[in-house]
Amino acid sequence: MPELPEVETIKNELVPYVLGRRISDITLLWDRMVRQPSAEEFRSQLVGQGILELSRRGKYMILSLTGGEVLIIHLKMTGSLLVKPEAVEPEKYVRAIFHLDNGDAIHFRDPRKFGSMWLVPNASLVVGKLGPEPLEPDFTPQVLAERLEKRSVPIKALLCDQSFVAGIGNMYADEVLYAAKIHPLRLGNSLSREEIEQLHRAIQLILRVAIEDKGASVEDYFRPDGGVGKAHFRFQVAHRLSGELCPIHGIPIERIVVRGRGTYFCPRCQPQPV
Repeated sequence: MPELPEVETIKNELVPYVLGRRISDITLLWDRMVRQPSAEEFRSQLVGQGILELSRRGKYMILSLTGGEVLIIHLKMTGSLLVKPEAVEPEKYVRAIFHLDNGDAIHFRDPRKFGSMWLVPNASLVVGKLGPEPLEPDFTPQVLAERLEKRSVPIKALLCDQSFVAGIGNMYADEVLYAAKIHPLRLGNSLSREEIEQLHRAIQLILRVAIEDKGASVEDYFRPDGGVGKAHFRFQVAHRLSGELCPIHGIPIERIVVRGRGTYFCPRCQPQPV
């Protein structure tokens, strides 16, 4: 958390507040979230720059600046970007504040201090190794099939691998596999053509519906205005307790660990590989 739908929602809802605005000052309350350059250089180089564009790549937010550089933000597990009036005092977990020239401020709230920021001349220096965007037109079933062809890795692990496909994390991987009726331990190269097409449809459907629902507020995710998303109300297996019932068959949902990640699935909808 946040995953692609949450970051896309934050991006979309921040645009009206930041596009065309100038960064008048920066307050860094946790210097170590700045990965590149030094915190002092980060602040001095950003102050005075205008924001030309706001985009997303995987789980990263990218702000294109008038000076030709890009500010990249990764919210990691607990990060949020909240729009506040300049006069509002930061709450306990705010780690950085971007002060804008119109009296607004963007508070980077991050209880667990995992969030990261980079100021770099080219976005590819940070996001260059990411896999394809799952909602772009060029992410076709054929592309997915080619990427799976030689991957003898559990499909759950592949979906969470940002170099395989960008933006999907633990909870949406569980939802996608449930919708596609594929067991999380199935190896990538074991999927049939029909299963790959089911998987492709499920990826795009689950992510698009979650974006329409403004993301899932299951832990620390907040939208820029402080509101929450509703995508988690549609979850079938993700963030369920082991033993809760499958909404289709009424049998208990099971939990296993796949490459270190807690994974929820229905043993009847998603049969165990032989």
